[in-house]
Amino acid sequence: MTSQDHTQPGLTTPASRGTETRKASRRFWPTRLERKQLLVALIFVGPWIIGFLAFTLYPILYTIRLSFTRYDGFNDPRWIGLDNYRRFLDDDRFSQALWNTLYYTGLAVPIGVVVAMVIALAMNQDLPEIPLYRTLLYLPSVMPLFALSFVFWALLDPNEGFMNQALRSIGISPPNWFGDVDTAKPALVMMAQWGAGQIALVFLAGLKGIPQHLYEAAMIDGAGVWSRFRNVTLPLMTPVILYDLILGISGGLQVFTQMFIITNGGPANSTTSLVLYLYNNAFRFNGNMGYASAIGVFLFVLTLIVAVLVFTTSNKWVNYDLN
Repeated sequence: MTSQDHTQPGLTTPASRGTETRKASRRFWPTRLERKQLLVALIFVGPWIIGFLAFTLYPILYTIRLSFTRYDGFNDPRWIGLDNYRRFLDDDRFSQALWNTLYYTGLAVPIGVVVAMVIALAMNQDLPEIPLYRTLLYLPSVMPLFALSFVFWALLDPNEGFMNQALRSIGISPPNWFGDVDTAKPALVMMAQWGAGQIALVFLAGLKGIPQHLYEAAMIDGAGVWSRFRNVTLPLMTPVILYDLILGISGGLQVFTQMFIITNGGPANSTTSLVLYLYNNAFRFNGNMGYASAIGVFLFVLTLIVAVLVFTTSNKWVNYDLN
């Protein structure tokens, strides 16, 4: 009787298992068409990758390295370990700059959300002239920040500024807006709202995305204007508000231009932000590049921590359900 190889269904021989393994391994290797597509993709994405590596990642890593050194911008960096970071504890100017930055961000960002929401609601009205109104409300945000700084410098001039003249005309003694410790930071916060029209357009897009049948159902239930805003508009606008908060916090913690141009950190360092203090250490205070780099690393970590906190708490108040 001749022996025959009877293979039961569902069982594989060692040879067949080896063939399947080789086929599976070949599946992970890109085909000629896939390699060609990858090459085309790299050609288009390559400039961005090069720019990111050269102008973003490398400066970040180099800044972190410099933060552990004493460096004046001319001589070779000298390693000093954590001395630059320990210096934060005894630096009163750094503490003041940190407080000024948190004060500005803590006021300018929430107020900016309210102002942008009000402007967006005004833009969303069904009026024949609304395209003109949208343009006029958006135009101030197009003005460059350095030009806007000079405009507000002139508007709030203690002697001839339009704002102070208007206050005098109604019998109010005007303050020295940018020259007084008590009013300098609030004046800068007020100035930050001038460009709210830009984020208001984002809010307007969010308002346009809210289904109208939700408002109709609320009106059938007898909801008034405020009730519809509180129970329909506001909950469904929370994703856009989250977006604005992240951008606003990032921009607020990095505020520099208006403080540099208008007040130069004064009076009495009451408007010196972290970025302005970083700039002064790097280019004014005998070139303390190492300490300025440590401030930059601290600001990066602070921004990251605040952003993470906002994102982790957003699950409690951000609503993504349109139903």
